[in-house]
Amino acid sequence: MRTVVIIPARYGSSRYPGKPLVSLLEKPMVLWVAELSARAVGVKNVYVATEDSRIAEVVEAAGFQAVMTTDDALTGTDRLAQAAEQVEADIYINVQGDEPLADPADILKVRDAKLAHMDAIINGFSWVGDNEDPQSVNIPKVITNERDELVYMSRTALPGFKDAKCAPSRYKKQVCIYAFTREELAAFRAFGRKSELEYSEDIEILRFLELGTSIRMVETRPGSLAVDVPEDVAKVESALRQAIEVQV
Repeated sequence: MRTVVIIPARYGSSRYPGKPLVSLLEKPMVLWVAELSARAVGVKNVYVATEDSRIAEVVEAAGFQAVMTTDDALTGTDRLAQAAEQVEADIYINVQGDEPLADPADILKVRDAKLAHMDAIINGFSWVGDNEDPQSVNIPKVITNERDELVYMSRTALPGFKDAKCAPSRYKKQVCIYAFTREELAAFRAFGRKSELEYSEDIEILRFLELGTSIRMVETRPGSLAVDVPEDVAKVESALRQAIEVQV
């Protein structure tokens, strides 16, 4: 069975225009993500789905494959669904283009979970770190049942509590590595709009709950950092330097 990684990379982000090409240690962020994805599945199985020729040119010059999508895709998963129509595979893994510290081993862990549960969406999670604020709206918090199936995901710190002594000791957060089949992606796109919960929370995986699709959460390595806003660049560059030093 063929597994591919498709990295959605939108130039026209409303919060951070041109984000995939932001320089991190003098390398465009999208290339950091493409390179770590290639360590998991091989260069020939890595694609970048984009609506912008500037991103496509950078990607192709670095030896990766670009897939052109429309500029009106509602979400990164809708963009992935468009790309899946052009790329033949059995499993499509979405690795977010703003997660340059994702672990290649976690990509493989998500792939293996999908192989074991082809009837479910697979998504990663880790624990909110001590240096992170669970109240931050930039961190989607994950609620699972005791079988690690997604119950809900929110930008509010959940689970809630009535009595302070029942407050959770730690929170789960989403890690943006997902695994789908082409049929699951097609159904997502065919919904035709953002669901009410998806629109309110701005968390696209919630649309699958409207479709009645099971979502299994797989624990990944802690420490993943995303570039959501320009202020995140400095801390992500610092983390990248530390990672490079460890490898050396």
